[in-house]
Amino acid sequence: MAELIVYGIILGSIITLGAVGLTLIYGIVNFANFAHGDLMTLGAYIVFFLVTAALPALGIVETPLSPLSFGWVTLLAIIPAMLLTGLIAIVADRLVYSRLRALRVRSVMIAIASLAVAFIMRSVIYLAFGADFYLYAKGLRTTWRLPLDIRLRPDQLVIFILAWTLVIGLYLFLHRTRTGKALRAMADNPDLARACGIATERMVALTWFIGGSLAAAGGIMLGIDSQVWPEMGWTFLLPLFAAVIVGGVGNIYGALVGGLLLGIVQQVSTAFLSPSYKPAVAFIILILVLLIRPQGILGGSKQ
Repeated sequence: MAELIVYGIILGSIITLGAVGLTLIYGIVNFANFAHGDLMTLGAYIVFFLVTAALPALGIVETPLSPLSFGWVTLLAIIPAMLLTGLIAIVADRLVYSRLRALRVRSVMIAIASLAVAFIMRSVIYLAFGADFYLYAKGLRTTWRLPLDIRLRPDQLVIFILAWTLVIGLYLFLHRTRTGKALRAMADNPDLARACGIATERMVALTWFIGGSLAAAGGIMLGIDSQVWPEMGWTFLLPLFAAVIVGGVGNIYGALVGGLLLGIVQQVSTAFLSPSYKPAVAFIILILVLLIRPQGILGGSKQ
């Protein structure tokens, strides 16, 4: 059981990266972005392309850092992948969502438009890479045997450290910088923020960049932990929404709590149920939370 809880924390850390970006975007632009999962996929594939094609063409070849299954090339490729995915998220907003907002289209219609954006992203990935499953690094992976009969891969420890470094970095940015405080102010009251001289369109672009970058990081962590395939983000989308709703829609810290809770519950459930039921378990938790506390665990206040 202890091992499953540890695995749940790892999975929850990945869910948290995606859920925090998703709820941040919702808090600013007020619609559910169904393309968020595909931003995760995009980030994972950008790293895969850099590590297996672009960088080797320049003579930069990956050498695993023992006991990890990957090396410095993969770690360094995470940065441009996050930046590029964040920029792609901004482009999607400028080409599609901002135009719909300017037309005062209802939020539900913008959400439906995000489905179209998701399908476009996925189709591009299928065209470029096919439907195969890929690994960042091939070969056997080292496993540590810890107390309480916990088996942990070094890769998973790195995933945990990287994920929470990003989460803590986001917290410090939102609370310790002037731009971060302006972003929180806009999430609380866009009209008042605009009246105070905050450049709201700039804040919207920044929100998309942060959300897209965090989604890419989540996809990369998922790729390191398992495999990279075109549907990886799409299949991860429902747990992301469940984490956001369980924690409280629009609440960044709620997404953090919801992500960890769902990750742990999903993994622990495999001790009693087939792993194929993990998504169903997540939504059972979602329904229970909504019945007991409809606003979510942390009340849904925007932070």
